[in-house]
Amino acid sequence: MDATPATTTSAKGEHESKLSASLKSRHLTMMSIAGVIGGALFVGSGSVIHSAGPAAVLAYLAGGILVVLIMRMLGEMATSSPDTGSFSTYAERAIGRWAGFTIGWLYWWFWVILMAWEAYVAGKILHGWFPEVSVNVFVLATTLVLISINFFNVKHYGEFEFWFALIKVVAIICFLAVCGLAVMNLWHMGEVGGIGNLTAQGFMPNGMESVVVAMLGVMFAFLGAEIVTIAASEAKDPANQIVKATNSVVWRVCLFYVGSIFLIVCLVPWNDPLLGQSGYGSYRRTLELLGVPGAELLMNFVVLTSVSSCLISAHYTASRMLFSLASRGDAPSFFKITRPGTGVPVFAIIGSCAVAVFCALINFSETLRPQDVLDTLMNTTGMIALLVYLVIAFSQLKMRRKLEAEGKPIRLKMWLFPWLTYLVIAFIVICLVVMAFVPDYQVLVISTGAAAVVVALMGVVQQIRTSKKR
Repeated sequence: MDATPATTTSAKGEHESKLSASLKSRHLTMMSIAGVIGGALFVGSGSVIHSAGPAAVLAYLAGGILVVLIMRMLGEMATSSPDTGSFSTYAERAIGRWAGFTIGWLYWWFWVILMAWEAYVAGKILHGWFPEVSVNVFVLATTLVLISINFFNVKHYGEFEFWFALIKVVAIICFLAVCGLAVMNLWHMGEVGGIGNLTAQGFMPNGMESVVVAMLGVMFAFLGAEIVTIAASEAKDPANQIVKATNSVVWRVCLFYVGSIFLIVCLVPWNDPLLGQSGYGSYRRTLELLGVPGAELLMNFVVLTSVSSCLISAHYTASRMLFSLASRGDAPSFFKITRPGTGVPVFAIIGSCAVAVFCALINFSETLRPQDVLDTLMNTTGMIALLVYLVIAFSQLKMRRKLEAEGKPIRLKMWLFPWLTYLVIAFIVICLVVMAFVPDYQVLVISTGAAAVVVALMGVVQQIRTSKKR
C-alpha cells in the first residue's frame, strides 16, 4: 500500500473518500497502548478481584492470552491488506458481505454507546470536584468538547491520544514501582507489604466457577487493542506499524494487566469490602493501604484522563468504521465524503457524534434515570467483543489459505496455523455457551444476541439486493 492518503478498497480513485496519512509512528505506538488501558483496569478490576480472589490474576492471564492470539491473527490480515475497515473488511472478503456488514455495524454501535458511558463517568468525576455544577452539564460539555477533536486533521487526534496515553502509562509505571517496593518490603509507609495476601485466605477462595465467571467479564476489558489496525491506514507504511504494534501487545498485556493485578492481589486482601464497591477501584484501594497521600484525587485524575482518552478514541474508531461501511456500500454514501485537504470523514464523524450527544442528553430527562438507560444500552453491546474475536478468527482461517493458494508472501504469520486458530474458535464458542447459562451474563446474551440477529438479517438482505443488481 502506498504512503499517500489511505482509502478503502472500494473507494480508490475518489478524492472525496480519501483519508489522510498523517499519523506518526509515536501516535500509533501510544494508541496501541491506550487501546488496552481503560477504566476496566483502574476501576473494574476491583470487583473482579473481590469475586474471584487472588485467582483473578488467572482470569486476566487467560483474557490476555486470547487477545494476544487475536491480535496476531488480525495483524496477519492487516499487514497483507491494511484497511480502515480492518476486521469488518476482512470478514466481508473471507465470509461474505453479510458478515462484514454485521460486525461493522455492531462494532460501530459498541463505540458510540461507550462514548456516552465514558462521558457519564467523566461528568460524575468533575461533579465531585465542582458540586455546584450539575453532573448533566459536565456530561454534555465533556461529550461536545472531546468529540470536537476529531473534526480536525487526524494528526490532532493522534497528539491528544499520545499525551492522554502517556499520562496513563506513567501512572501505571509509578504504580508498579511503588507496589514492587512494597512486595519486597522496601516501602515503609502504609499498612501492607510482602506477598502475604496472595495465599493467606486461599488462592481460589470462591472456587473455579468464580474464576470462570470473572474471565468472561475480563475478556471485554481488552477490546480496543485492535484500534491500531484501523488507525494504521492513516499512517505512512501502515504494514510496518501494524507489525510493531502486534508484536508489542504481548508485553503490554503482561506488564499493565497481569503484572499490576498480581501486585494488587499480593498487597490487598481479596475480601476487602471497598474492592467490591462500585466505582471505588483496585488501584485507589491499593494506594490508600500503601499510605500514598491524595490517593483518591490522584486516581480520579488518572481515571478522568483515561475515560477522556477512551471517549475520543471511541469517536475516532466509530467514525472510521462508518466511513468504511459507506465506502463498501453498506451505509449511506455521504458518510464516505471527506473534507478536502484534511482527509477527515466529516459526515461519518457527525453521524457518530450525533448518537453520543443524544445519549448524553438522556441525562437531562427528569423522568428517566440516565444510568439505568445507559446500562440498558450497554447490555446490547455485552457480547460484541467475543463476536468480533470470533469473526477475526474465522476470517483469518479463510484468508490465510487464500493467500497461500495465491502464493503471496505473508509478513506476519499466526503461530501453529491452523490448530491454534481452531483452538481460539472453540474457546470463544465455549465462552458464549457458558455465558448463556450464567445468571450474571444472561441479560447480555439475550440483548446482544437479539441485536446481532437483527443486524445480521439486515446484512443478508443487503447482500441479496447487491447480488441482484449485478
